[in-house]
Amino acid sequence: MSEKLPAVKSREVISALGRLGFRETRRSKGSHVQLADDSGRRVTVPARSSADICCGLMQKIIQSAGVTKEQFIEAL
Repeated sequence: MSEKLPAVKSREVISALGRLGFRETRRSKGSHVQLADDSGRRVTVPARSSADICCGLMQKIIQSAGVTKEQFIEAL
């Protein structure tokens, strides 16, 4: 049975993606951060400081990163 995704802040998501091999490639003046890994996968994360990222968006981020939910939770 798969684990439920926890509610996390965007800075925690960015840190977890960093542990999974992603690096920040662009931080716009707006509210989003773009990350990429060595294989060329790109992930965009909203950089809202106070709000949690909802589970639907979290699943899209995990899918874009090409990792499993379990790998992502472990990286948190």
